[in-house]
Amino acid sequence: MRGDDLEQMGVFSYVSAEQRIAKDHPLRGIRGMVDEALRSMSSHFDARYARGGRPSIAPEKLVRALLLQVLYSVKSERQLMEQIDYNLLFRWFVGLSMDDAIWDVTVFSKNRERLMRGEVSERLLLEVLKQAAEKRLLSEEHFTVDGTLIHAWANRRSFHPKADPPDKGTGVGGKKLLRDTHESSTDPEARLFKKNGAAAAVPSYLGHVLTENRNGLVVAALATQSSTTAEREAALAMLDRMRASGPHADPITLGADKSYQEERFIDRLRQRGVVPHVAEYKPNPQWPSFLTAAERSGPGFALSQRKRKLVEKVFGWAKLDRAMRQIKLRGLNKVDWLFRLVAAAHNLRRMQTLLQPA
Repeated sequence: MRGDDLEQMGVFSYVSAEQRIAKDHPLRGIRGMVDEALRSMSSHFDARYARGGRPSIAPEKLVRALLLQVLYSVKSERQLMEQIDYNLLFRWFVGLSMDDAIWDVTVFSKNRERLMRGEVSERLLLEVLKQAAEKRLLSEEHFTVDGTLIHAWANRRSFHPKADPPDKGTGVGGKKLLRDTHESSTDPEARLFKKNGAAAAVPSYLGHVLTENRNGLVVAALATQSSTTAEREAALAMLDRMRASGPHADPITLGADKSYQEERFIDRLRQRGVVPHVAEYKPNPQWPSFLTAAERSGPGFALSQRKRKLVEKVFGWAKLDRAMRQIKLRGLNKVDWLFRLVAAAHNLRRMQTLLQPA
């Protein structure tokens, strides 16, 4: 007998969102790690908000919602609010009940701006790394560095001559470069840049990550303006930040591709007690290599070069269909903030996979 297509709305629901989420769903493990990290950040949140006045959106809920946007490649905050409104999985992860009203997208964006003025994404990344260290998922000796091009939310045609260009440029000998004489009217901090000769120069930033070689987890992340020296400068800055965040083995090794094969950079690595495992060019007078025979022939060099491929998985995950393919925020500070949040989301997803039962 054919059933009737009746649509009778129930007055009450006796099944909670918690009961509806599968016990082995990947977000369960991620939610536990996120909640532990956010509890450690509670005092930082207290300092960012006034003690009186009307309550705002809880920063913990904001962070969980922004992580969902990264993890599920939600294209805009308006779409994110729509998803949270009717998606029970999203409601459960954020911490909203079935009957809680959803936030207005403008209110959500303004509250996100407050988080961006603090170091929330960097602190979240550090707290996630603490959990990874406790679970013995991190290498303390062997690391890899690399950078990637991030397309800015601007067009080549938005670049126009500056109204008041400097008298002296930033090039060699004070030579004026394009970035000294032109800027984008859409995103003044974006620069026209290309990472290889065959590609066209595009308005962009550079994203940099420092990964450990055991499981490919990101231990430091940074976004900078595009330039030919930015990758090496960012690598040193991330190494210094990593050393300052906690004790590490001494010496450590650093794997990198050929773009880091520069004499001054390698000398600075040695000064920091870092053994350079930088890929070398074939012997030729135009592109010399600066590694010593001991560094080149050591047993760890070949291993570092093999493990170096793990860093590409981070960029592939972040740019496949997520925010880092072309970032929709303007200004270096916002790009840097979101880049660290994406790095934290990558670590959470990777750790959930590593820690799940076989």
